[in-house]
Amino acid sequence: MLPTSDPAKVAVVTGAGTGIGRAVARAFLDDGWAVVLAGRTSGTLEEAAGRHPLAHLVVTDVTDPDGVDALFAATALRFGRVDVVFNNAGVPGPQGAVDEVALDAWQQTLDINVTGAMLVAGAAVRTMKAQQPQGGRIINNGSIAAHRPRPRTVAYAVSKHAVTGLTRAIALDGRPYGITCGQIDIGNAATALLSDLGHGGGHVQPDGSLKVEPTFDVAEAARTVVFMASLPPDVAIGDVTLTAAGMPYDGRG
Repeated sequence: MLPTSDPAKVAVVTGAGTGIGRAVARAFLDDGWAVVLAGRTSGTLEEAAGRHPLAHLVVTDVTDPDGVDALFAATALRFGRVDVVFNNAGVPGPQGAVDEVALDAWQQTLDINVTGAMLVAGAAVRTMKAQQPQGGRIINNGSIAAHRPRPRTVAYAVSKHAVTGLTRAIALDGRPYGITCGQIDIGNAATALLSDLGHGGGHVQPDGSLKVEPTFDVAEAARTVVFMASLPPDVAIGDVTLTAAGMPYDGRG
């Protein structure tokens, strides 16, 4: 059942406790959306929500099919519908080339970044089909690694290339149901994840050198996601690449 103060729109954000997910959840809340913040740690979700009256927290492991289904059931129970899903939960994966990465670290990266994204998208699509003729919108968080990897990040790069395939498949299969799917590929938004990829104050370049790269405020990435989410149902952005000006991207490799 919808609350008395029915918000205009309802968004689900996975990986909402930190980084880009947290910034996006806050941006949705600031824009008047009801937001279901999903993540593995209740404490970080509570900090991200900041006691906002339109925030609803659901502890969720995106690799657990039952947990993902419970997330969308809780959203439907609380708000009656799902308008937008920001499919964001992910990990940077292990550092290493293809001949160096341990199988368990490889598998964990794919479990979270690919299978987790698929499970969330699948539950979202089932929910959106059930609320016809409303449909809905899914926005997948890719990465510039979906286009050009950094050195020694084979697991992450492969996982983000797979997310692009997921995005395009959902966009095609969702057409008859008014479900759109797009992707945002972000490069060097200032988050802890970006810091984790750095080494000694810089990032590894294709020639093996270290370079301190420019970054940009993660709030700009969040603003872009909210813009994509706020488009009319008959308009869709298939993909957008957002990078820090001057970062090594074109010409990388």
